[in-house]
Amino acid sequence: MDIQWNILAEYAPFFLKGTLLTIGLSLAGILIGTILGLFIGLGKMMKNKLLSFPFGLYITLFRGTPMLVQIMLIHFAVVPLFTGGTNGIAAAILTLSLNSAAYIAEIFRAGIQSIDKGQMEAARSLGMTHVQAMRYVILPQAFKRMIPPLGNEFIVLIKESSLASLVAAPELMYWGRAMQGQYFRVWEPYITAALIYLVLTLSLSYVLSRLERRLATE
Repeated sequence: MDIQWNILAEYAPFFLKGTLLTIGLSLAGILIGTILGLFIGLGKMMKNKLLSFPFGLYITLFRGTPMLVQIMLIHFAVVPLFTGGTNGIAAAILTLSLNSAAYIAEIFRAGIQSIDKGQMEAARSLGMTHVQAMRYVILPQAFKRMIPPLGNEFIVLIKESSLASLVAAPELMYWGRAMQGQYFRVWEPYITAALIYLVLTLSLSYVLSRLERRLATE
């Protein structure tokens, strides 16, 4: 394997810009997806089947279709409805957020339902409303159990942000493909991109592991 270091040095600034955008896209997807996922998960748990149906349908649609199809539809059909034209970064943020919200909603639902029903009854017997009991009693306990699956979802989100290169968002894989197309080289761009993704996911795993140990109870 003959590595050409000179073209790696030439593309280093582009990889740096691409890495920063990859981090930005991932953070936006995680934050928006977490907020949406909480509301969608609570919506699916409603006892009224008619009201919970749209939330279940949303989860089914986004979990049952490839993200590649979703990002293409959002890039070429949804974003132009609001902006009058395509925008790769907007399409990437919207797709990552909506897709992750579907998975995070199920993580929230499973975490909340794993808490013993007696906890809710005890909180209500102390005079708390249902919302107060969820906020102060159920969610803090459920959150500790959600950290491992949430961490896995966040790591998947970072890796799937590479699909944004297909709609011309200049993130990490976009510059890897640009380098490959310019020099007809494979090892340099894709090994570099893989190593950067590995550093990003390992860093997130470390942070989540520390958070999990910090919140652990004896």
